[in-house]
Amino acid sequence: RGPELPSFLGRAAARRLQPADELSADVPMPRSLYYAITEGIRVTVTPRFVAEQSRPSLGHFVFAYRVRIENVGDRPAHLLARHWLIHDDIGHDSEVAGEGVVGEQPMLLPGGVYTYQSSAVLRSPRGWMEGEYHFVRPDGEAWDATIPRFLLDADGVATS
Repeated sequence: RGPELPSFLGRAAARRLQPADELSADVPMPRSLYYAITEGIRVTVTPRFVAEQSRPSLGHFVFAYRVRIENVGDRPAHLLARHWLIHDDIGHDSEVAGEGVVGEQPMLLPGGVYTYQSSAVLRSPRGWMEGEYHFVRPDGEAWDATIPRFLLDADGVATS
């Protein structure tokens, strides 16, 4: 039996973030980035608006975000779960939680880096996301690393 997962997994909505498989790696990411460091884990997020997959007139705004998780500490850390809060400016809030990230539960050795890209769909051109990753060390110590709040902004996209 593996380590116990955090309690927030039981209370979160079942809605999942959509995979970003179809997002082009050739599209440059904006210069805006957000980061936080918790217990030796640095989480950096770089979001962007995906105009080619969005339908503003239908209230469908697609945002991609790239996440870089770095172990800047001196002890290994195993990422077990994620918990996201997603908010758009028309007041729609959702919560997403589950095991790992994009189907994986990476072990980050000191100096190790794990990156992935995912996406979220908002009903308005602006909003934000934030959350935490649940980690455990080989000795059983567990904690939640902060995913910093980052802004999602379609900036100037017409909605009608």
